[in-house]
Amino acid sequence: MSKLIVIVVSVIVASVVHCQLLIKSSSVSEENDTPIIGILTQEISYHLNSKWPGEFKSYIAASYVKFVEGGGGRVVPIWIDRPKSFYENIMSKLNGVLFPGGATWFNQTNGYSEAGRYIYDIAKEMNDRGEYMPIFGTCLGFELLSYLSANGREHREHCYSERQPLALEFEEDFRSSRLFGNAPDDIVHILSTEPVTPNFHQFCVTKENLTAFEIDHEWKVLSENNDLNGQRFISSFEHTRYPFYGVQFHPEKNLYEWIINRNISHTSNAIKAAQYFANFFVDETRKSFNSFGGVDEENAALIYNYPTNFTALVKSAYEQCYLFYDTADYKQIETN
Repeated sequence: MSKLIVIVVSVIVASVVHCQLLIKSSSVSEENDTPIIGILTQEISYHLNSKWPGEFKSYIAASYVKFVEGGGGRVVPIWIDRPKSFYENIMSKLNGVLFPGGATWFNQTNGYSEAGRYIYDIAKEMNDRGEYMPIFGTCLGFELLSYLSANGREHREHCYSERQPLALEFEEDFRSSRLFGNAPDDIVHILSTEPVTPNFHQFCVTKENLTAFEIDHEWKVLSENNDLNGQRFISSFEHTRYPFYGVQFHPEKNLYEWIINRNISHTSNAIKAAQYFANFFVDETRKSFNSFGGVDEENAALIYNYPTNFTALVKSAYEQCYLFYDTADYKQIETN
């Protein structure tokens, strides 16, 4: 009888352990297969405003939207010039945020930088309480990440990297990073040996800048490059604590910007390398399980509610842009 009890207990224990392993395995492999990513709008550019004087307040270059969609995500525009409560609300429904590149000043009232500050602080709070919230910054967005990390203290250096395609010069320990730790060898080879990363920036962030403003412990530098005048600058980094990533170059331009005479590589290798960043970021957002209140609310916020403009026809640096009025807001949900 005692042997029978032992056998039964052993079977039960084995079954419980097996179930626990199945649950653990399931939770590890679980992911959000419908991520929705916010892209921060920014003040209308000088050039676009000159073509539509006073008509629009903000914009998003369509290449950033396509970048996210090409990685398997959907996009919601995040408006500038809103109260903190707006950003807290929309962030609770998104799975990640992209800070795009562009041309605006960080000291502009109620603009890109101020909205970025709300988003950055909220994202840190969310991650601290166990809600995964990644941020990806490109060019100006990369610079914004370090600026916000330095508590809004300007620390960038003037540099000149305009229409400059570069191969990344990786740090020795770049493979220990999240951004490049699992990158396929062929992607790393392309990035490190071929001039495929498009650079369009007049400011740079250097290792010395990070040290001088005591934020070098917050950022793991992954690669550096030299501008056209030999100025050394950081070309990619990631936060040491939070899932925040920044690249000084423009992977979305390889994929979706076709303005001539911009020196943007569209080779098959350039496309492969650029696509890696889109896939990586969207995969990061799959770790977040925030959601809208329902399909109607979700649909009301998506970028699909807004038209694109063929801005290349007015000699913009972007093929297409989403242009938003001062009154832009998410669509109202119709209720019966």
